[in-house]
Amino acid sequence: MEFENEIKLGEKLNLNDEVLRQGGSKLGPKKDSSHPMEIVIMTIPHKEQRYETVGDYWKGLGGSTQIRVSDMDNADYEFLVALHELVEQKLCEKRGIKEEDITAFDIEFENNRAEDDDSEPGDDPMAPYKKEHLFATGIEKLVAAELGIDWKTYDEKVMSL
Repeated sequence: MEFENEIKLGEKLNLNDEVLRQGGSKLGPKKDSSHPMEIVIMTIPHKEQRYETVGDYWKGLGGSTQIRVSDMDNADYEFLVALHELVEQKLCEKRGIKEEDITAFDIEFENNRAEDDDSEPGDDPMAPYKKEHLFATGIEKLVAAELGIDWKTYDEKVMSL
């Protein structure tokens, strides 16, 4: 199947109320739902993060969940960060913890971080999302073990950015 215009990866196509994969194969009819799920996960250069973080999330236009992960030249590491962010975001959303409050806390934490402090903002006892962050870290560690990733090496790479 040929298209007049080039299709970019991640672009959504709607044709006769059917959703298409890139390349044109049909996924089937669009869901008629008041709560459609759309999650966009992208790896970006670390310097393009909104603030000093390796993983970030927010609600985009139309309610889509946007997740950005810093490029670490390791797809497994990037997957783990994305997984952490996805789990943390869902738990926070479910429990009514606002993304704006999380981001404000994270930025304040980073602005006041001591030079020898290598902890994550979500580990701080005052973090509004500490419970959710710790649970997401637990999932991240379980999956890292299944992928054969040494947690210490992975954590060092994350902290080096």
